[in-house]
Amino acid sequence: MPKMKTRRSAKKRYKVTGSGKVMYKKQGLRHILTKKTTKRKRNLRKLAVLSDREARKVKVMLPYG
Repeated sequence: MPKMKTRRSAKKRYKVTGSGKVMYKKQGLRHILTKKTTKRKRNLRKLAVLSDREARKVKVMLPYG
């Protein structure tokens, strides 16, 4: 049986933790940063946990994740 292929776009955007949660980088930290507060920018740097329903869809694209 051949290996399953990983969706490369999903591999670059998501990371699966040891407990099986799917982490992603928050959006909104690329440009127009002057009007955003320091606190807001600091919180956008952190990784966030994907909801269970969305995580199921992502895990299909990451068979070895």
